[in-house]
Amino acid sequence: MPRTFIDAGILIAAARGDDDLAIRAMEVLDDPTREFVSSAFVKLEVIPQPTYNRRQEEVDFMEDFFREVRAWAKVNEDLLRTTMEQACAYGLDAVDALHVAAAKTLEADELVTAERATKPICRVRAPRVSTIRPR
Repeated sequence: MPRTFIDAGILIAAARGDDDLAIRAMEVLDDPTREFVSSAFVKLEVIPQPTYNRRQEEVDFMEDFFREVRAWAKVNEDLLRTTMEQACAYGLDAVDALHVAAAKTLEADELVTAERATKPICRVRAPRVSTIRPR
């Protein structure tokens, strides 16, 4: 079963949308052949705002996903070192570098993003990065 790390954009698209992007996000999340892995950084991106703004349905959606996560990245010096290496190697912003490093640490087979294919995260080769955005 492939280990899949998803970025916050996938969860946000699935929780808030009713367009083609939301449909593609839900296809990833509903895929029974995937084993999801994640990090506290994804949770930090998707839980605080809907909690503060009292969008309970969105919070519940996010928490349901996180209950299905099979492995969590440990936040430690090794993760931060890998984050810096990935940011420098691919020109990533801090949050994307954290996601890539967490995915590498968890030996994810794939990182799925909602970013456009022209964004730096899509240059990453290990783990393989795919986007749900049309090309």
